[in-house]
Parts: sequence; structure tokens; C-alpha cells
Amino acid sequence: MARCDICDKGMMFGRKISITRSQVSRRALASRKPNIRKVRVLDGVTPKTMHVCSRCLRSGEVKRA
Repeated sequence: MARCDICDKGMMFGRKISITRSQVSRRALASRKPNIRKVRVLDGVTPKTMHVCSRCLRSGEVKRA
């Protein structure tokens, strides 16, 4: 799984809990993947391909080529 090259965001782990929440046995591990795009970014003068999450793209942390 790719990580964001700007903010180092990767997979996040948690637990899925059923709606009733009555038994511990109904809890399961859940993994959530970030929205990572492979984009061409201007790094100085030359364009370079990087893995960037959607938050970094939206906030303007990188300049697209």
C-alpha cells in the first residue's frame, strides 16, 4: 500500500462494532485506506511522479505539473 509522500499518511486501523453492541465477539478489525493518487508534481524545475493524498492536493501543498 502506498503512503503519501508529503504527509506520510498510510493505512488506518480500527474496529467495526455492530449496531447492537451487545457482545465483544461481534467486533472485528477494520482497515481504512487513504485516498492516494499518483500525480506528476513540479519539484523545482523538473516534473516528478509522487504519491499524494487528496487532502494534500486539495490544500495546495503540491504544485501539479
